[in-house]
Parts: sequence; structure tokens; C-alpha cells
Amino acid sequence: MAKIDETELGDDFNYIIRLADSDVDGLTRIGMGLTSVKGVGVRTALAICKIAGVDKDKLGGHLTDDEQKKIGDAIDSYPTKVPEWMLNRQRDVESGDELHLFSMEVSMYQDDDIARLRSTKAYRGLRHAARKRVRGQRTRSNGRSGLTLGVQRKK
Repeated sequence: MAKIDETELGDDFNYIIRLADSDVDGLTRIGMGLTSVKGVGVRTALAICKIAGVDKDKLGGHLTDDEQKKIGDAIDSYPTKVPEWMLNRQRDVESGDELHLFSMEVSMYQDDDIARLRSTKAYRGLRHAARKRVRGQRTRSNGRSGLTLGVQRKK
């Protein structure tokens, strides 16, 4: 990527944009800059730009207030505008709805899910509580922390 000359940016350039309760870097293209919002990947960011009708290759700092509002509205309406397989929380456990979570909602729902697993004493919940690997990884030699022991020789 080419180095951006700050004299070409102009006086009305925004170095930081506030979208979905997150800071987006104004020096990156908005198609990639949206990925700094938690819950937004590359495919989601491009879909949001398409829904909002904003050029994905435009620098985030050059967005007008109207375009920023369009992107904010596109983020709010995202779950209704895309197919269900593009959502990050399908068939929610509590409500049964199809949701897409952004920013702080992602960590809040994740903490609730882990607390539910712990309270039901599910195997995954016990692994979370013990701070061990949850998804079947090996623990014999990897993922050690603290006072770890390597191979010992017989004396």
C-alpha cells in the first residue's frame, strides 16, 4: 500500500471515525477499516458498504457526515438485508432470533454463553472454568504457562 501524504488529505479530514461504538481509522479504506469493529469481518464490511451505497475504496477520513450516517444505518439494518448464513448469531439460545452482533454486544453475549455453560456444569463450561483448552486440543506439551516442566533425565 502506498504511503499517504498528509498534505493531500485536506483540512476536513477525519483521522478517527466513530461507528457502532468503535473507532475506525480514517487513513484506511472504509471497506477494510470497518473490520476494526468487533463482529465485522471483510465480507461483512463489504456488504455494509454495498447496503449503504458507499464506495469501499474511499478513505474513511474523506467520508461526509451523510455517508457516515448511511453506514451507521446500514450497520443497524444489516441483519435484515443479508441472508441468514451471513449472521454471526443464528438461532439465539434465549430468543431464537437471527442476530448479528457488533462491538460490545459480541463480548457481552459470549460472557453470557460461558456463564450458562458453567452454571449447567457442561463439559465445555468446566473446561472454561479451569482455564483449559475447550475444543479438544492437546494439553500435554502445548499451551503451558507458569512453572512448566520440560523433559527430565533420569539421575
